[in-house]
Amino acid sequence: QVQLVESGGGLVQAGGSLRLSCAASGRTFSTYAMGWFRQAPGKEREFVAAIRWSDDSTYYGDSVKGRFTISRENAKNTVYLQMNSLKPEDTAIFYCAASVRFIWPNSFSNAVKYDYWGQGTQVTVSS
Repeated sequence: QVQLVESGGGLVQAGGSLRLSCAASGRTFSTYAMGWFRQAPGKEREFVAAIRWSDDSTYYGDSVKGRFTISRENAKNTVYLQMNSLKPEDTAIFYCAASVRFIWPNSFSNAVKYDYWGQGTQVTVSS
């Protein structure tokens, strides 16, 4: 089992920045990749970013490329999502996810590939 706890959400003005954190605990040695997804009211869950443990390869959703950066800190078993140039349409609950299984590079955006999920943290961007 892997437990995930997100933090860092909040209210920010458009154009501002936030950094989300996801702390993993439990059987973290089995992690293959971790990612961030988000879900806005009335919308489907959307892939944001992912990072592969073996080589730190990163993957991003089209709507956040160039604005968001995913990274990790091994010593703390923590993954970060640095979000810059935030827009009102970025408002959503952001979820951290972890996979202990192999994921093909073209499948990191598929939520069903992830085995564990956090409870989510709210990000609100005001105009």
